[in-house]
Amino acid sequence: MSADSDTDQTILKTPLNDLHRALGGRMVPFAGYDMPVQFDGIMAEHTHTRTAAGLFDVSHMGQVRLVGDGADAALERLIPSNMKELKPGKQRYSLFLNDAGGILDDLMITRREDDLLLVVNAACKDADIAHLTAAMPTGIAVVPMPERALLALQGPDAVSVLDALVPGVAELTFMTSGSFDWDGADLWISRSGYTGEDGCEISVPEARAVALAEALLADARVKPIGLGARDSLRLEAGLCLYGHDIDTTTSPVEANLQWAMQKRRREAGDFPGGERILRELAEGPTRRRVGLKPEGRAPIREGAAILEADGRNVGTITSGGFGPSVGGPVAMGYVETALAEPGTALFAEQRGKSLPLQVATLPFSPHNYKR
Repeated sequence: MSADSDTDQTILKTPLNDLHRALGGRMVPFAGYDMPVQFDGIMAEHTHTRTAAGLFDVSHMGQVRLVGDGADAALERLIPSNMKELKPGKQRYSLFLNDAGGILDDLMITRREDDLLLVVNAACKDADIAHLTAAMPTGIAVVPMPERALLALQGPDAVSVLDALVPGVAELTFMTSGSFDWDGADLWISRSGYTGEDGCEISVPEARAVALAEALLADARVKPIGLGARDSLRLEAGLCLYGHDIDTTTSPVEANLQWAMQKRRREAGDFPGGERILRELAEGPTRRRVGLKPEGRAPIREGAAILEADGRNVGTITSGGFGPSVGGPVAMGYVETALAEPGTALFAEQRGKSLPLQVATLPFSPHNYKR
């Protein structure tokens, strides 16, 4: 999730913009929004989220309702996941696909009692809404929700903090959700996130977003977290960043996201790019997304070529940085399938130097979801 693609258009602000500035956030343009990259430093924020609770503003992402009988079947024509059997209160990760089997965006989908709630990436949301609107048959409405903000509270203390404010949240399990009231504000809360930690994402009316954020931050276990630590946390967790690790040139199978395609959909192949994707499932793709552990302390950055010992180019780094919980550099990228086995020794070419690395098992930091 969380693609970044800045343009020359007017920078937008989330409802928490003034609060970010008051808290000392270092602001940068991200996906068309003015967003905090850090508050107290990326390393400290990363570690705090892994050990206590970090509060993220993800209001730049798109929240969209699909309303109408048959919305699940209509959505299935755009994605490879099973929506018809998704039960109320359950959430599922999925992918919009193009006709070539490439990934247009990744998204979260929740079935509620009277609609499907989609959360899409900020940089893709206008295109996603247009894509949905063009594809939905008569009687199914695509309803963007710009009037709602989105907060993510992540870390081992996150649920206990939130449950103290919103009783009942602790009864949720991973990828389940529900409707809650907080001081008269209607919240939609899912037990999910994009850090690898336990936690929740909270959809809140924008007029109450600051008050809720301040109430959460009043707990000493909670600190504000910027985009820098969000990126290092998701990278350690082996989670894809749209526009970097996945895009229109990558298929779900190449990206090792075939788990997002449930059995009925795999058997039918009745989704965009189905012929290619079924072939890759049967025969294997020519390349795979893998974890990579560089030797030494220097991070290897996105775009670096991956080489064999003889200098042959066999892939590309798509995400790279320092993993504070790992205590060293970590990366993800695509390599030829024959070289995707953990332990395979390779090299990355960065600034004219050939740096040794090994294919590694993902995630780098274990997931701590509440199953």
